[in-house]
Amino acid sequence: MALEPLATLDGRRFDVAVIGAGVNGASAAQHLQAAGYTTLLVDKGDFGAGSSSRSSRILGNGLRYLAPGRSMWDFVRHPSRFRTACRMASYALASRTQMVEETGERVRAINFCYPIYSDSQYAPWQIRAAFGLLGVLNRGGTSLGYRMVPAAEALAMPLVRWIRTPDKLRSVALHHQYQFDWPERVVLDTAFDAARMGAEVRNYTAVRGLERLSPGGWRIGLADAADRGHGIGQATVQAAMVINAAGIWIDRVNGLGKPGAKRRITGTKGVHIAVRLPPECQDYCVVSLNRDNEQIYCVPWRGGLHYIGPTESLYDGDPDDIRPTEPEIEWLLEEFAHLVPGAGIRRQDVRYAWAGVRPLTHDPAMPKGNRSRRIHDQADDGMDGMLSITAGPIMSHRVAGRDLAAAVAGRIRPSAAPQPLSYAARALPDEPGSPAVLNQEPGISIAQLRHAARTEQPHDLVDLLFRRVGLGWGDSMAREGAATAAHAVADILGWDEARIAREVAGYRDYLDRMHLLREAG
Repeated sequence: MALEPLATLDGRRFDVAVIGAGVNGASAAQHLQAAGYTTLLVDKGDFGAGSSSRSSRILGNGLRYLAPGRSMWDFVRHPSRFRTACRMASYALASRTQMVEETGERVRAINFCYPIYSDSQYAPWQIRAAFGLLGVLNRGGTSLGYRMVPAAEALAMPLVRWIRTPDKLRSVALHHQYQFDWPERVVLDTAFDAARMGAEVRNYTAVRGLERLSPGGWRIGLADAADRGHGIGQATVQAAMVINAAGIWIDRVNGLGKPGAKRRITGTKGVHIAVRLPPECQDYCVVSLNRDNEQIYCVPWRGGLHYIGPTESLYDGDPDDIRPTEPEIEWLLEEFAHLVPGAGIRRQDVRYAWAGVRPLTHDPAMPKGNRSRRIHDQADDGMDGMLSITAGPIMSHRVAGRDLAAAVAGRIRPSAAPQPLSYAARALPDEPGSPAVLNQEPGISIAQLRHAARTEQPHDLVDLLFRRVGLGWGDSMAREGAATAAHAVADILGWDEARIAREVAGYRDYLDRMHLLREAG
């Protein structure tokens, strides 16, 4: 899909402009275009390059929403919180079932093990009650695969056998969870399906201005955020409505439309580390509470790795420079050593790390943000015809897209006919005999890499290797394949030898700077 110069958009009118091409923005664009709304989707970076690609990657079953907080009495004292928790759990379960049944190629089944100790915050009966409620909310859905495993049996299971204080273990809640094997690809599949239906879909296109028009609608100033060989272009478009799905940049985007607009998000930073555990642990995850009473996971990952995380700290730094730090890595190692001391993981065992910031809903009563997804009508900020979405996790992005489309439908009519959307995973066509980009990763060939370069709007090698073909998340993060990949697509992307050298150096710097990649050896 060739991308026309930005200037060709100048003067265009759309029913809806969606700002932010993370998973919720892409889903909104897909559902709006399917409903007959002419839609523009833009992002100042690449598709899915922000929080959508930096999470714990769990397709949750809603259990976390049913945790009442400091005590069971929290739900009794605040029944509205219980109703919200049940609603969010229902969304999670419905999203889980739909994702597994309709886009199973993008998820992986994992055995989740939740140890319950004699001194745990939650007793076995509380866990049973929570899964009982989930069972009611999940009628007809993908199986939860839940059973309570006695301590003696659990201590023979991989990974669980290394947990702390086995003498205090009462039981283990074993259940099936799913992992988004490649969340960035989910974003791309969604955005490109919107494009297939006629949406204008552009990465590296920044919003420079938002102006409310009279009697209605918006004027939006756009500018290229990267030179694609046409120079830095600009365009001004109009839209009857705007959806702000910019994630951690939401408040900044709102500020373009109305300086001093209400705060909508609270950012919490999450860091994960990737380590290698014995092969028998590959299908097992341990999830528990850290010493700050927040969830921590050890989850199977690509290339025989597991990842451990997340951290959870307030973040008000630069949203364009979110990276893991050594103190955060040390904290995770200490917490994992407390949870699973028998694994013996140390700093030299960490292969790489990643960091992201969750755009949670700002709530003065909840210092670390409210995890309940909300759609905000910005009319109360004087921005009629603009909606913002906060705290939308990847697991419920399709529900979020449908809800945003419904919110738009309550305000304006579509200007085109509806059409069917597709949730199918988008395949990269291969050619017989095409060699692998990386010998140890035979699943992606040079032909597939070139197809992605030709049709999926990558700007640089990071876009290609992480978000288009997924090789960046392997054990070596494709460091040794950077030069091969750059030469393979140079003719398509117009890269000369100097640009190839810059791309390879830039890719390796990205791994060192943003992931603290440790060379194998």
